[in-house]
Amino acid sequence: DDFQMFERDLPGENKSGLSGQEIGKLPLETCETLNGSWGYNIKDNSYKTPKELVDYLVRAAGYGANFLLNVGPMPNGEIQPEFVERLAKVGDFMKVYGTTIYGTQGGFIRPQEWGAVTEKGNKIYLHLLKQKEDKWMLKIPVAFKTAKYFKSGAVVKFQKLDNNYVVFDINPAQRDELDTVIEL
Repeated sequence: DDFQMFERDLPGENKSGLSGQEIGKLPLETCETLNGSWGYNIKDNSYKTPKELVDYLVRAAGYGANFLLNVGPMPNGEIQPEFVERLAKVGDFMKVYGTTIYGTQGGFIRPQEWGAVTEKGNKIYLHLLKQKEDKWMLKIPVAFKTAKYFKSGAVVKFQKLDNNYVVFDINPAQRDELDTVIEL
């Protein structure tokens, strides 16, 4: 199959200056490394944090893109302990939130500074990656009946306003340091 690749960048963002093409109609993929190198580099200690990796993964899903994460093995074929640690943390995240990523499509809005939206079937997942306020407003163009925190299932209070705007009352006790996910 043909696909459109965005190297070290999310589709259409061109933050790295390497992928300035427009998003087409092909399936999307973005690729990144755990540090700054595609292969093993003993001097490259600029490791991405688990938070940075989860943010990238969620934002890629918010664009409807596959995320290819490169791991350059050491000369003996082993994976660096720093990589193993980070991959394990992303794996722990996916054990909880994988449903909100795997098999989803990009949401009704492109990823924003606060996070991203993914959709699957009749469910919408709001990924709050950088949301710190207790009140949060978003324009949601589709009807929904309930809102709950994906991890705990606890109800999220919300108020619908005019023009499809919704104000969510975010409970600080329900925040997840990597990604607070609300399921609609």
